[in-house]
Amino acid sequence: MNTPAQDLVIDVHNLNKRFGDKHVVNDVSLQVARGEIFGFLGPNGSGKTTSIRLMCGLLTPDSGSGTCLGYDIQRESGAIKRNVGYMTQRFSYWEDLTIRENLDFVARIYQMRNRREAVDRSLESLGLQSRASQLTGSLSGGWKQRLALAACMLHEPKLLLLDEPTAGVDPTARRDFWEELHRLAARGISVLVSTHYMDEAERCHKLAYIAYGKLLAQGTANEVIESQDLATWAIHGEHLSKLSEHLRTMPDVDQTVVFGSALHASGRDHAALERAIRQACAGTDLRMEPIATGLEDVFIYLMSHSKDNFGAPS
Repeated sequence: MNTPAQDLVIDVHNLNKRFGDKHVVNDVSLQVARGEIFGFLGPNGSGKTTSIRLMCGLLTPDSGSGTCLGYDIQRESGAIKRNVGYMTQRFSYWEDLTIRENLDFVARIYQMRNRREAVDRSLESLGLQSRASQLTGSLSGGWKQRLALAACMLHEPKLLLLDEPTAGVDPTARRDFWEELHRLAARGISVLVSTHYMDEAERCHKLAYIAYGKLLAQGTANEVIESQDLATWAIHGEHLSKLSEHLRTMPDVDQTVVFGSALHASGRDHAALERAIRQACAGTDLRMEPIATGLEDVFIYLMSHSKDNFGAPS
């Protein structure tokens, strides 16, 4: 079911961007609804960051059109920037200032009235009051992440654009961060977040996978999985690496990946895949069973096949 236009915070069509002879964003179309957490996935160099910057008016597309928060991404980029919170992959605040001083500086940039009250609210909402006077450079990765989110939310944006915000952060801090994102989404704030983590992808309402500048799949996690129509078998036993190498030579096996103590083998021709696996396991002690294809199976498949279709990044 299509989302009504008035409920879309991002609505872009056929965005293109080149840097020299490299086509970094290739006909990307995307819609993000109000209160939705939209996951943006893809390998390094796939065009995720450039796409995010195009959507919020930080970069001008070579072609294509769209709106962000109802503003035209080419003609009204200034209005977009005032209503969006953008969290970069790299921590970009001042380490020789305290948490409060950093937030106060951001409030000055946005020319906010009642800066002190706004900073106090931000400190309280993200549990930073007890550390307000601590130098930012002494914070752990998780606390720096919390400060960056507080700075993004200071001017009460309607949309958050988060570029791999949990890279290098421990699992507990990542969990807390995602719980906060869901609280924000419940308040009607939309989130577009790029990530490499499959557990984070599964916590998004919708997903898109980009490789070499092209969107290859998008929808809910189940829709993305179903769109690839992969059958998957798990094989248990010894010498799985050797078996994996053998299965990869078989034309009906599209992918093999070791997950812990099991080897996952996937393919689009379901019957032929089963025959190939049974043939490879015949006369051995290996155990095989059909399993539900997971999101990680699909994204590994998309990544490997996008390289075949579009070539390695330059």
